Amino acid sequence: MATLALLQVFVCAVSAYVLAGGRLGGLAEKPPGTAASPKPTPVAIVTAGPVLSPAPDGSLPGKGTLAARLTRALGDPALGDQVAVTVLDARGGTVLFSSKADTGLTPASTTKIVTAVAALSSLGRDTQVATRVVQGGGRAITLVGGGDVTLTSPKAKPGYPEFASLATLAARTAQALKAGGVTSVTLTYDDSLFSGSRTAPGWKPGYVPEGSVAPVSALTIDEGRLVPGEHTTARYPDPPKSAAEAFADLLGRRGVKVSRSIKRAKAAPTAKEVARVESPPVYELVEHMLTESDNDLAEGLAHLVALKEGRPGTFQGGAQAVEAVLKRLGLAEGISLDDGSGLSTRNRITPAALARVLAYAASPGQPQLHSVVSGLPIAGFTGTLSHRYAKADSRSAAGVVRAKTGTLNGVNTLAGLTRTADGRMMAFAFMADKVNDPMGAIAALDRLAALVSGCGCS
Repeated sequence: MATLALLQVFVCAVSAYVLAGGRLGGLAEKPPGTAASPKPTPVAIVTAGPVLSPAPDGSLPGKGTLAARLTRALGDPALGDQVAVTVLDARGGTVLFSSKADTGLTPASTTKIVTAVAALSSLGRDTQVATRVVQGGGRAITLVGGGDVTLTSPKAKPGYPEFASLATLAARTAQALKAGGVTSVTLTYDDSLFSGSRTAPGWKPGYVPEGSVAPVSALTIDEGRLVPGEHTTARYPDPPKSAAEAFADLLGRRGVKVSRSIKRAKAAPTAKEVARVESPPVYELVEHMLTESDNDLAEGLAHLVALKEGRPGTFQGGAQAVEAVLKRLGLAEGISLDDGSGLSTRNRITPAALARVLAYAASPGQPQLHSVVSGLPIAGFTGTLSHRYAKADSRSAAGVVRAKTGTLNGVNTLAGLTRTADGRMMAFAFMADKVNDPMGAIAALDRLAALVSGCGCS
């Protein structure tokens, strides 16, 4: 009965917040013309309020008591013998607790936090990524990849955000061709925007076969998944070719015959655009990337940052460009990258760097970065934290902590934001990269975050 009563109070509070027009950290509403989500996620909207609330911060927690609690929790043997930690006041920057905070450890997917900040800063939050069809001489058309790895096939189920559709592109292309009297074409595909290796330094050979990530390409559908939406499904060995073949089939269904031979070819600069579709804006892509820990999207965004920053669209170009953007923001110290997703075992980031980046993204003076915060999974509710924070020693942090998880063999990390019991916003990063008990390490990291969120003592 007590639980039901608390749930009723929570639902009433949620309704009042939504009716009052609550938004995430003062971010602008979805740009005009962007399709509405068929399945909105109100929990993510409502629980973000306390994190970026404009209300004055509470008192700063006492260093001594917080340090004592965290030190005891860090003694958990499940974390292994290489653990580094930072907890700092997100508004003032005061470090409240640190242990090996300037030691660069393997960050795993917490790397996506810095990729997100770089993408929003370089590409712009409202930028959309186009996939195009262009027409050369006569009946020759080319499907041109623009780096939108979220482009969907008809097999994909609708969700949020609403990604660009290959079927829509085919329909628009067929309509334009028929209007010009063309009902049969030769088709080529252009994936030349991204270059170099399709896998990053430090990626293990099993990543692609096991479905952790697809070979990175500027032209792909369903993130290269054979079964859209299945995170552990096999991936297409040649994503751009598979995308082109699917496009040819869709054109055929709409009355445009495509020649059997479909080859890779770079589109002529003078080719006329026939049709296009565009991705959701970057801020929605960033939110999705962080909430779902989307490796493919992270690598696509990093490659696009490389191009925007005048570098090659490669893994090296992406890593260098992300670091350059962070340097421009004064945030590059302690960050060394080889990819954008965190799958590379060669990446090194310090807890101090992660906490600084998070505090910067949450700053009232950086509204263009607030989708980094709104994209962080919510403890016990969304994304990679949806099934965590259910144990007695961490349950108090459910709905309060927002954090990005990181998991590789032997690596468990957690970095995010929370408010203390007194209302002070904290940025934290907990990193362990010599873990022998991954489930125990996950529970230990959750306890650490719960200690920060529950601290209200002087």
